Amino acid sequence: MCQLENNELKMPKLYDEVNVQRKPHWLKIKLHDTATFAEVDRIVKRHSLHTICSSGMCPNKSECWSKRTATFMILGDICTRSCRFCATKSGRPLAPDAEEPQHIAESVALMGLRHVVVTSVTRDDLPDGGAAHWAQTVEAVRAKNPNATIELLIPDLDARPDLLDVVLASKPDIIGHNIETVERLTPLVRSRAKYATSLAALRHLAEQGAVTKSGIMVGLGESDDEVLQTLHDLRSVGVQIVTLGQYLRPTLEHYPVAEYITPEKFDWYKQKALEMGFSYCASAPLVRSSYLAEEALESVNGVK
Repeated sequence: MCQLENNELKMPKLYDEVNVQRKPHWLKIKLHDTATFAEVDRIVKRHSLHTICSSGMCPNKSECWSKRTATFMILGDICTRSCRFCATKSGRPLAPDAEEPQHIAESVALMGLRHVVVTSVTRDDLPDGGAAHWAQTVEAVRAKNPNATIELLIPDLDARPDLLDVVLASKPDIIGHNIETVERLTPLVRSRAKYATSLAALRHLAEQGAVTKSGIMVGLGESDDEVLQTLHDLRSVGVQIVTLGQYLRPTLEHYPVAEYITPEKFDWYKQKALEMGFSYCASAPLVRSSYLAEEALESVNGVK
């Protein structure tokens, strides 16, 4: 129900019920209410961990947690940026938790994870953007889980080589940064982030020999040519792994969905990406950056 506030009509902060009803059948989410899901949920809560699965309202949460997979979100759950597509809270964050790297490492061990994915909010308030905390987290996870592979999804860190190198020195197996959308829509959708800055960060990571990854949301009003140009731009800076997924509007206050892209179009995007030389491409309506992330590493490095 709409509410009157200061004589103005305000929409409630609810999910877009109209959009939900109009979603095509291929966006239906299968729930996985299993004992494993409940166990992972207990571990996350017991260690006061933040996951992008919950903060980002990921549609694959039940499936991934039922497979003992979770994407940890470090450096708190409050972002200093306020992108119009993202469900993560924005505002003034708390100081980083010095115990967090060890908590993540212990949780990885409890879950028995083979492939660990870590992301974070953006911390423009910190002098190093959180780079040292990132490195400490990788080192803690590696020390306690020597057989696990580690994938990072980092902010742009303003494309500063000195900060990116701090993270790289911890030697993650995959390091990604999402470009999110096409260049034309970037100022409308992303907060403070710039298309060129994202490309510069990815270029530096690739030039240092890292296995690099990026992701694109579609359905925001971009054209096919713009998606192909973005894929070309990512490949030109050395990105090896790319994901494409449907943008889903978190609330009425977020950027509206312009179009629901068909599975057939996602298959076409995947074909074009592979033709451009990407080593791996995950492209489907419900694909997110970390969905089935281990498959990408196996494809690139032949890890078994």
